[in-house]
Amino acid sequence: MAEDQRVRGYCAYDWGKSAFETSVTTAVFPAWFAYLFAEANGISTKILGSEWTADAMFSGAVMIGALLVAICAPSLGVIADRRMIKIWWLRTLTWVGAISCVLLALSPYLGVSIAWIWATIMFMIANVGLNGAGVFYNALLPHMGDESEMDSISNKAFAAGYLGGGILLVVHLGMVLSLDGGWVIPFVMASSGLWWLGFAQMTFRMVPEPHIEDEMEPMGLIASTKMALGEVISTLKDIKSFRTLFFYMLAYFCFIDGINSVTALAGVFGIVVLGLTTTGLIMTIVIIQFVAAPAAIGFTKLADKWGTKKALQFSLVCWCVVIIGALSFAPLELEKHEEYDIQYTWDADEGAYFVEAREGVNNIAALPDDDEQKWALDYEEILPVQQNKDVKRQGYAVEWAFDDDGAPISMQVNLTESTMAAFKASMDDSRFSYSVEGGELEDMVVGENHPTSLGDGMLDFIPDTARDWIWAPLGVTVFFQFLLLGAFAGALLGGSQGLARSMFGQMVPETRSAEFFGFFGFFGKVAALLGPLIYALMTVWFDSRVGIFAISLLIVAGALLLRKVDVEDGIAVAKAEDERNRSSAAE
Repeated sequence: MAEDQRVRGYCAYDWGKSAFETSVTTAVFPAWFAYLFAEANGISTKILGSEWTADAMFSGAVMIGALLVAICAPSLGVIADRRMIKIWWLRTLTWVGAISCVLLALSPYLGVSIAWIWATIMFMIANVGLNGAGVFYNALLPHMGDESEMDSISNKAFAAGYLGGGILLVVHLGMVLSLDGGWVIPFVMASSGLWWLGFAQMTFRMVPEPHIEDEMEPMGLIASTKMALGEVISTLKDIKSFRTLFFYMLAYFCFIDGINSVTALAGVFGIVVLGLTTTGLIMTIVIIQFVAAPAAIGFTKLADKWGTKKALQFSLVCWCVVIIGALSFAPLELEKHEEYDIQYTWDADEGAYFVEAREGVNNIAALPDDDEQKWALDYEEILPVQQNKDVKRQGYAVEWAFDDDGAPISMQVNLTESTMAAFKASMDDSRFSYSVEGGELEDMVVGENHPTSLGDGMLDFIPDTARDWIWAPLGVTVFFQFLLLGAFAGALLGGSQGLARSMFGQMVPETRSAEFFGFFGFFGKVAALLGPLIYALMTVWFDSRVGIFAISLLIVAGALLLRKVDVEDGIAVAKAEDERNRSSAAE
């Protein structure tokens, strides 16, 4: 089979599976999950004695999905190096991941209290399929060409992934913007899974199973598991023989943890912390995709001039700049009446106030016994809410008043000084804001949990200062803040990931590629476990900005460790190991 056809088939897998990583993990699912979570729980729910927000719960789902793969990857890799089953494992885990992605579409049809739980479980299983398949997909890289071609092939695959995921995301964005109905988001979930599964078929047809000399005979489950664990333990005992490779994996563990955690959690951070709309988030991710594709190819040329290691180090330094920028994100303070969530407007002709909700305001929590629902019921006479008997049986008590087209419904209300004084006091723990325009009760109030409220968090001085000195004077909204640094991150994403994989591929013996990429996957998945765990714990204990800052320290640690990696020594050790293994097989 022609070499260029193998590379096209290899790139096709990235093209397909990136739909899950872009449309689902980064763009659409975080906002959708936050909505499903809020419907059932409000701002947070108590688990194991702690309050968990939607973004903390989302990161927990990513963490658990990564854990299963991290445990199994090295042992599965040992078996795949001794039997010609890399493509078989890739195919099997792809089916697991893609079908779970399709099943996410069922979430809203299972009832309010079950929807977010089903979505969490299916998302975790889909991540198991994605991450597990990634171990065997990456293990094919050393068989695609020699070490001089590794940067080019790895970055081409990442570029294909950004283009493939970006094209489908444009379609999804068009649907979200132009189509109404509860079926749109479920369709996005299902079509992402089918896109992944469909393009993966090209990989299965065009990429041959790497040949193995003296292939191991099939073994039973228990025997093969014992053998694989024995080999893993043997490799770990002989770690000194591959000192450079394992030291690089330690550096990789740190910096890829930071990079992947930032990209995986950016969507839910934008929705929950910054108050971005789903449409704004998707538009940002679309732009990132099309910036990342050519940038990945650009990093290949940079690696040709500087070397893989120096180009990768440069990208990590830039990542630290991006994260510092992310900490400075701050929604501008509300100024205009129409920017507030709840808008009271005096009508002189009627001699009364009319109230309506801002278009796009998040739903009130779904469960009748939730604090937010109690608040809405206590002030039902002056809030733009309505009872909904059709959905009340599923747990709703009240919801914001919108018509069938999603436009706010204006209601006449009777406001008094005493009522508004009590209402204002109730905003202390609220995530909403209200404005009274005209009449004798003019006022503007922002709840303490509103995205624009800064000052209480440990690191809130950073966004507060940036808002006062940069964002507000320039009139840069949080959407454009997110877009600006998002595009910068996109330019780094493909290059840093592609070069990291390429650098490892250069130092891996071809005859043990699946085993070592199993360790590569182990370090990557444990990193994927650690990063979201750090973010979740820091968010629960402090706030989301502290969580992001903690993740940035991992990138700094990885960059420092990377300086000590001797790539030439790693390549020489890999070639010597291949020669020994091939000589043993020939005997």
